[in-house]
Amino acid sequence: MSERPERAVESRPSGAVEVAGVRAATAELVEAFARLLPQLSSSARPLALQDLEEIIRAPCNTLLVARDPAAGDRIVGTLTLVMFRIPTAVRAWIEDVVVDADARGRGVGEALTVAAVRLAQQRGAKSIDLTSRSSRVAAHRLYEKAGFHIRDTSVYRYGPKPTA
Repeated sequence: MSERPERAVESRPSGAVEVAGVRAATAELVEAFARLLPQLSSSARPLALQDLEEIIRAPCNTLLVARDPAAGDRIVGTLTLVMFRIPTAVRAWIEDVVVDADARGRGVGEALTVAAVRLAQQRGAKSIDLTSRSSRVAAHRLYEKAGFHIRDTSVYRYGPKPTA
């Protein structure tokens, strides 16, 4: 039996994924990120146990994982909720949402997103934001279904401009 150091965030109907917040880094979590991160970003480097410990310990971060009971409770998705206080309010930001290719289309991303929104609201967030590449059409449908809308804003990134 594997150690499951998460705390339940949201339970789903029998057979559906369970979303929980991670309290401790484990070898299982390292393996899950080794499998999932390349599906999110080709430039993401593999995370060591220490990297995950640092992410989990950061007071502004909540790392959520989705487990699939039909796959032996394997971690099939993850999301990071970042919350911070600025002069205008408490804000929340959803980052690095990734669902295993084999589990897509089964509500995993929705379960993660809904759990993150509920947590952010419970913790007093005035706004909850996220970004998504324009090519991720299915992700956009999911976010809109969960209550997100496109804002009239521009996102800037410091550094050299990428080549087209």
